[in-house]
Amino acid sequence: MTTSNRGVFVTLDGPAGVGKTTTTRLVREYLGERGYKVHATAEPSHGVLGKTARHGTDTYRGHTLACLVAADRYHHLETDVRPHLEAGFIVVCDRYVASSLVLQRMDGVPLTFITAINAAADRPDLAVILQASPAVTAARVAARGAHDRFHSGEDGSRQQSELYDEAARLLTSWGHPVLALDTGATSPVAIATYLTGRIADLVQGPAVEATTA
Repeated sequence: MTTSNRGVFVTLDGPAGVGKTTTTRLVREYLGERGYKVHATAEPSHGVLGKTARHGTDTYRGHTLACLVAADRYHHLETDVRPHLEAGFIVVCDRYVASSLVLQRMDGVPLTFITAINAAADRPDLAVILQASPAVTAARVAARGAHDRFHSGEDGSRQQSELYDEAARLLTSWGHPVLALDTGATSPVAIATYLTGRIADLVQGPAVEATTA
């Protein structure tokens, strides 16, 4: 639980097409309506390093991209996340370490390397993993258009889903408070409403233990 004026750090990860961006936006709105100070952000960040990582996936691959993403993460923490937490904000971040544990592995980088270069990243107060069936997420990606080479149809969506399950287990073993939610048959409004309540509990009461809903 929070013991000072420090804010709460919440991260949202999951396969492409699972609804991370929509959920982040709604949670920010709902928490704001309850009177909380909320800062929504994303990784890769909107800084120079983040833009290079986000738009350079065809140029940078493997260990190079993994290091670029990790460097952006540390800069993002230093310049954006921590200052907002110290100012008492709830920080909601669209993608964090779990995405590296998935996408960089899909890019051929060993798990030991990914773990090592992200070892100093701040632990979130709640690490949310959104999931849905590969057929659902692949259809959503196809409808909106792929953003990068990691979006490769239902087979790619299935691989991402399996790796996010592994990432959730790994984060839990590291002591991260993981909350896994299935968005496939639940509306974004319902997911965001539930998450808003859980995050409010973090501000007012005991920390959330790892669970699956």
